[in-house]
Amino acid sequence: MKELKVSDLSKTYGDKVLFDQISFIIHEHDRIGLIGVNGTGKTSLLSILAGLETDDGDKQHVYYPSDYRIGYLSQDTILDPKQNVLEAVFQGENEQVRVVKQYEQALLELENDSQSTKAQNRYAAAQEAMNEKDAWNTDTNAKIILQKLGISTLDKKVETLSGGQQKRVGLAQVLIDEPDLLLLDEPTNHLDYDAIEWLEDYLSRYRGSVLMVTHDRYFLDHVTNRIFELSFGKLYEYQGNYETYVAEKAERQRIEAEQENKRKQLYKQELAWMRAGAKARSTKQQARINRFEDLKENLHQVQTDEQVELDFATKRLGKKVLEIKDGSYQVNQQTILDHFNLLIQSKERLGITGENGAGKSTLLNILAERLPLDSGELIVGETVRIAYYTQQNEAMDEDKRIISYLQEAAEEATQRDGTTTSVAEMLEQFLFPRFMHGTKIGKLSGGERRRLYLLKLLIGQPNVLLLDEPTNDLDIDTLTILEGYLQTFSGAVITVSHDRYFLDKVAEKLLIFNGNGSIDSYIGSIDDYRQEKAATKTQSKPKPVEPKTAEKPQTKKKLTYAEQQEWKTIEDVIDSLETSIAQLKEEMNQQSNSYTKLQELQQEVDQKEEELSDKMERWEYLSEYT
Repeated sequence: MKELKVSDLSKTYGDKVLFDQISFIIHEHDRIGLIGVNGTGKTSLLSILAGLETDDGDKQHVYYPSDYRIGYLSQDTILDPKQNVLEAVFQGENEQVRVVKQYEQALLELENDSQSTKAQNRYAAAQEAMNEKDAWNTDTNAKIILQKLGISTLDKKVETLSGGQQKRVGLAQVLIDEPDLLLLDEPTNHLDYDAIEWLEDYLSRYRGSVLMVTHDRYFLDHVTNRIFELSFGKLYEYQGNYETYVAEKAERQRIEAEQENKRKQLYKQELAWMRAGAKARSTKQQARINRFEDLKENLHQVQTDEQVELDFATKRLGKKVLEIKDGSYQVNQQTILDHFNLLIQSKERLGITGENGAGKSTLLNILAERLPLDSGELIVGETVRIAYYTQQNEAMDEDKRIISYLQEAAEEATQRDGTTTSVAEMLEQFLFPRFMHGTKIGKLSGGERRRLYLLKLLIGQPNVLLLDEPTNDLDIDTLTILEGYLQTFSGAVITVSHDRYFLDKVAEKLLIFNGNGSIDSYIGSIDDYRQEKAATKTQSKPKPVEPKTAEKPQTKKKLTYAEQQEWKTIEDVIDSLETSIAQLKEEMNQQSNSYTKLQELQQEVDQKEEELSDKMERWEYLSEYT
């Protein structure tokens, strides 16, 4: 059984201790979620394990077998822009993956020029290599991964892909290689719900081990069997999923608080004894003095995670907030809005979700008056004061100090109770301790910059919040407090997100973008919406309704002649459909020469399964009268 062992690993960044002599073992089949406030070193730990970053000291601290392979998906996927998608996804060290890459390249060349003798010979040689290395299952698995992640064009250049598309290509790359250990940094970013659910199932069954950082708490709950928490330089381990972690962490903090309280009480007693003075310094008394010094040194050794307290006042918001009347908008000949109407009222809680590239962020830009409608009207209330939390930070001067950056927005902020809070106090509430206030922005982690950016927006006392994928870069602790704040926020909140947990906590109404200007409106959770959509797709065709007559309807007692003939053959039809489905699935698992063919087979399976469902329902109906 292959394992990775970490012993006494330490890492500092400037004055900050990320982790201090942490040790752990990653066993085969472990599914580990790595949790911690932004800036605690989660990404640094993954990078060290991947061999891309060094730890402190000269000694070795990470151990694994010589044939142990590690795959790393970073937050900022780095791909060769000049490669095509096929070259990018088949970059792994797995020998079978290299053979599949050569085969797929030969197949692509043959499809582009089927008359070329050179292409034909290369394809024949690649096919022979596939047989020799028994790589057909690897090829089929790769195509399924590409299909589920929405990657359809293998000859497209990486430089033409969006950031989200490149992230999916990077994820496909590490999954296809099937390493012993998968290191995944925010793997659900830029994935739609179907892809997230598929990835949950895939990782749950993965033959190797997984260590991942993610803000998606539903994903953590469904996949993980261990949780690592980085906090104040220490690593805490929990057995179980995210739900278990929440309960066990609360219990750990309760016990530590009790122990700290006992130390404080004992310290007070010893301090009183020391101040009273001792008439003689016997050995016994000297031991008590030594114990007092130990207590003094260890007092306050328990550190608790501070909470990001969001309690800012908001400007008064009138009844008239935002409204789009008969709005239309197109970009690059793609319809985003088609005679669209939307009314945003005060205290609105609107979640916007749906397909990638369908125009969700575009709608926020229109509401923020950054993009004009092609036609129609946008009405903005006179009292509206918008704060727009975009996916990209505003430009930050990396040489500027944290406190100076915040002072540009305000010297102090007003709380809901009318009291004021200084910039220094606000920074501490947002997990920036005093010693960091003079730190240059260039030394902050990406997550810390996002937290600072959010703080700057909120102290401006907005009454309408536009949030574009806020969960992508904020840690779980910050998200938890942000969700609580949004629930009591006195203004309107419009958020674009693919995070199911976040939407369930924050949104009361949903807009689901299906693409090409098709937008569904739904009141309820995203899971309820998806279940209803799935049920609608699988519903059997409506049975023909008999015309009503004036006569009293009679209860059906037996089958008609036509139904009797149908009954005689329906079981054979069901058997035939089940056999066809099995054969199609076997064909998918065996030899599939192209991604297009795999899609065609999947469509046939879906069609046959729908027919089978209809026949089974029909069988149940007919069986009642036999």
